[in-house]
Formats: sequence, C-alpha cells, structure tokens
Amino acid sequence: MTPAAFLSLALQTIAAPRDVARLLMSANLSREALLTAFGLVIIASGLVFHVSNLLSPGPVPVMLADPIRFVILQAVVQGATIAALTGMGRILGGTARLSDIAVLMIWLNAIRVVVLVLLSVLMMVSGLLSMLVIFAMTALGFWITLNFIDEAHGFVNLFKAFGTLVLGLLAMAFALSFLLTLAGVSPEGMLPDV
Repeated sequence: MTPAAFLSLALQTIAAPRDVARLLMSANLSREALLTAFGLVIIASGLVFHVSNLLSPGPVPVMLADPIRFVILQAVVQGATIAALTGMGRILGGTARLSDIAVLMIWLNAIRVVVLVLLSVLMMVSGLLSMLVIFAMTALGFWITLNFIDEAHGFVNLFKAFGTLVLGLLAMAFALSFLLTLAGVSPEGMLPDV
C-alpha cells in the first residue's frame, strides 16, 4: 500500500467507517498475512512509544519501560481484545469471524501509529493543541470502533456494538489481570520508586 493509498483509506475510515470495514473484511486475508500485519503494527507501535518517550521523557511504568516487554504486553492486549470482541459479539448474536475483527483492529492500530507519530511532533510545538487532537482522535476512534464492530457482527444496532465493546473489554481485563496475577505480577511492582 502506498502512502497516498494509506492516507486515502484512513480518511475514508473517518468519513465512512462501515464501507471501509466491508472493504477490509472482503479482502479475506490469510492467517499469515494477518499475523504479519499484526506483528508489524505492534512493533511499529512499540517504536513510536519509545521514541516519543525519548523526545519528551516522563514517568513510565516499569512494565512499559523496556521495549521488548512493551511489545509483548501490547501483543497480548491486542490479541485478547480481538478475541474478546469476537466472542462477546457472538454471545450477543453477532456473526463476525476472528479474522474479521482482527483485520479491523489491525487497521485501527495502523492508523493509531500514524496519529501517534504526528502527535509526537505536535507535542513539541504545542502541548495544548496536542491534547485537543488527542481528545478528538479518541472520540473518533471510539466512533470508528463501534461502527467496525457493528458492521463485522452484522448487528445493525450501535447499542449492541457498544455492549460488545464494554463486555469484551471487561472480559479481556479480567482475563489479563488473572493471568498477570498467576504470573506473579503485582501493582506494587509496576511503578518505579518515586
């Protein structure tokens, strides 16, 4: 995909998220293609996160300070989110396949990485303006996510999509906190000594 095509599809995602969802799902990407795209987006996200922290240092939880740990945690969280949104949507009567939710979440994360790069540059120019952009991008991201979930599951009902999102995030948070507890990770060890 060329940069111009990426930008065009990103802008279309804002203007017509359901159309983009249908387009992405109709690509029927192979598992290998999805896993490659997933890995690239996760690694790009990790690079952007750590470069932005180098440009404007601030307190970072110990768990996120190491780039390798950050990428692993990001992959686990994103994978769990994809699985949870698929599962909870099906419980609510949706029909999305795991690959449908995966391609949509990978695309959203690819857009997020580009936005994070732009925000890193903007933050050096104006902190207030970057905060406004963060607020706007969060609201847009929420709207796009709801439309993507709705289209993938075939709900034709944004309330069901919202329910899927809430239930999916709750299920994912519960599962991850359970796994982290089993692994011996505690909240006390996540922040550096102040």
